[in-house]
Amino acid sequence: MGLNADEKARILAERARVLARPPKEGDTIEGSLRVVEFMVAHERYAIELAHVREVYRLKELTPLPGVPDFLLGIVNVRGQILSIVDIGRFFELPAKGLTNLSQVIILQSGDMEFGIVADEILGTRSISQDDIQPSLPILTGIRAAYLKGVTGDRLVILDGSKILSDEKLVVQ
Repeated sequence: MGLNADEKARILAERARVLARPPKEGDTIEGSLRVVEFMVAHERYAIELAHVREVYRLKELTPLPGVPDFLLGIVNVRGQILSIVDIGRFFELPAKGLTNLSQVIILQSGDMEFGIVADEILGTRSISQDDIQPSLPILTGIRAAYLKGVTGDRLVILDGSKILSDEKLVVQ
């Protein structure tokens, strides 16, 4: 005894409505991090949503002469000029290059605001604090300084507050 087409459509519509609803303030599990997950140089990274203002498709990048190579340039986001950092170059990862799929994750904390380039946005998710390990031996050097932890499935969680407060990323 199967469901007819109308019943299937009703059930699927209800499921879609539930899944599409934005999370409420109390929906996050105590002891978990809400993160945006993204790819940089074929590696998976995440950063807490508390530090993310928005995700923006990279377009009309204006390069700046005489700046460090990790600073790709500036973009105009609805009238606001933001610096764009290639976090892969900053972490000394092999360069993949910009594509039309490149996204900018705009980070914000107090007066500091800039974008980091991601090769691809994988989505958002909650990660239990218990699933976060301090580090992996392969993460050394500059990446280790900005590391919040690593999950069992090798998702590298970056410390947004360290990135936003680091003077190495401020170009005078």
